[in-house]
Amino acid sequence: MRTYSLFTIILLCLAVLLVDIATFYWLRSITRLIVSPALGLLIHVVFWVFTMGLIGAIVTLRIRLDSISSQRKHRLVSSLFGLSVASFVPKIIFVVVITILYFANFVFSEKESIYVVPIVGTLSGFLPFFVILYAVFGSLYRFKVYRIKIVFEQLPKAFDGLRLVQISDIHLGSFNYKYHVFDKAVRMINNLKPDYIFFTGDLVNNYSGELQGWESTFEQLKAKSGKFSVLGNHDYGDYSEWESDEAKEANFIEIKGFHQQIGFELLLNDARILQKGDDRIALLGIENWGNPPFKQYGDLQPAILKAADVPFKILLSHDPTHWVEEVVGKTPIALTLSGHTHGMQAGIQFKDRRWSPIKYKYKHWAGLYKEANQFLYVNRGLGWLGFPGRIGMRPEITLIQCHRK
Repeated sequence: MRTYSLFTIILLCLAVLLVDIATFYWLRSITRLIVSPALGLLIHVVFWVFTMGLIGAIVTLRIRLDSISSQRKHRLVSSLFGLSVASFVPKIIFVVVITILYFANFVFSEKESIYVVPIVGTLSGFLPFFVILYAVFGSLYRFKVYRIKIVFEQLPKAFDGLRLVQISDIHLGSFNYKYHVFDKAVRMINNLKPDYIFFTGDLVNNYSGELQGWESTFEQLKAKSGKFSVLGNHDYGDYSEWESDEAKEANFIEIKGFHQQIGFELLLNDARILQKGDDRIALLGIENWGNPPFKQYGDLQPAILKAADVPFKILLSHDPTHWVEEVVGKTPIALTLSGHTHGMQAGIQFKDRRWSPIKYKYKHWAGLYKEANQFLYVNRGLGWLGFPGRIGMRPEITLIQCHRK
């Protein structure tokens, strides 16, 4: 897990303190409207107790971080991150909105608004707070099935109507061994009656220990013709400090072995020929390939060569940037399935329109994309990492129905 310097922690605490000072300045203009002085004082005390508690928790966690086990470390960091976001974001919005309202009222009105500015300002802070609470406690595990139909020119006749289920970015360590939560996703997947289940990487956050007890859950996943998987950037253990190279390799071997234990065939720069009667399609799967700082373990050429005589190809590649760099317009691959972005776990989606801040980092970040006769689908992820919530970006199970033109 990433470590943070003491200087970074001090800057974070200073930012929290400055935002809370600005918030408190405007909070007093609201509490003065309260009839009971005692209640107003109580609100002020609770406000600063929470602020000092949050800063104290951040500093304490940084000091004790090296002595905490990896799993507990992830839970504590994620919980503290969620708490910080729930505190920080609404306060910033509150300060900005009430400042604008106050000065707008001062400039355009001869009379100061005693109630409108404080009430609207308060709502501007509380609404984001409740949205974040819902993201953490309401939508984090509210799995959603996205149903996609794609028509291909070269799809063999026997594969017309092929049902593919894609899952991605499970990050089992974030589930904290809540097996019953994932059981719901398993039932939803099985109810789709897929021909194949494809998993496009990031099974864990970092450690093979996150896999403990999950075998029986994943063994319940049913596909008529097979289950296949690839690795994501988090599956290599690159974001942790290891006692030795041997310890890191042992962790990696256990993660790769788990795929076989649960009935998934792990494709490592390899290809498999899927056959129905006399018709064939090729499934290619490569190791993680991403632009820096993400490492490029993937090598597409061995997989393509192995399936050179099969015209219709599907590729599993964790990072969607790989599609632009090496696939579209450069290979005959008809469909690429990726994940990685999580849709930033936050965004706005309405019918065919979608937006997320992640679009400024990734051109292809969620949903279906097409260039000429080649398609890319980017799964929004089934789990979570970092912020323990999802705002307008529910965890995804994708059903792709393939049809012949």
